[in-house]
Amino acid sequence: MVLSASEQVEVLDDRGTVVEIVPRDVMRARNLRHRAVFVAVLDGHRLLVHQRAGWKDVWPSRWDVAFGGVCGVGERWVDAACRELAEEAGVQVGDEQLLDLGDGWYDSDKVRVVGRVYAVQHPGPFTHPDGEVEQTAWVPLDDLPGWLTTHDVCDDSLDLVVPRL
Repeated sequence: MVLSASEQVEVLDDRGTVVEIVPRDVMRARNLRHRAVFVAVLDGHRLLVHQRAGWKDVWPSRWDVAFGGVCGVGERWVDAACRELAEEAGVQVGDEQLLDLGDGWYDSDKVRVVGRVYAVQHPGPFTHPDGEVEQTAWVPLDDLPGWLTTHDVCDDSLDLVVPRL
């Protein structure tokens, strides 16, 4: 279920309560708070990072430390995480394989999100069925701080995911 511009998204108030359902393009244009998932893929002490496609509506061509995206209307967090991992990394996992690292809020002039962060151990192989990923690379966790200083990384993932790794 790749969310297109016309697909419906839940808009959240300052308490995280759903107050409206709008098309995705409206949510983006008005920078409305919504739910999103982040899934960090690990293999032992390595993190799989990826470069986003240049056509993405937020942070095109930036690197990211987690796969993920916008939750569908009424979609459970864990279901959204499994769906996004399958769409973006070509990996099928069960919700019991995901480690829930908690939730958090991120607000900027580009994105306003209530997010849930997960981690999963998976060695691959990885494919990119929905075309949202340009390339991937493994980064040893010990090298992540240096890697982050040399790559343009998605701001929400820096704030919500990196501190939990």
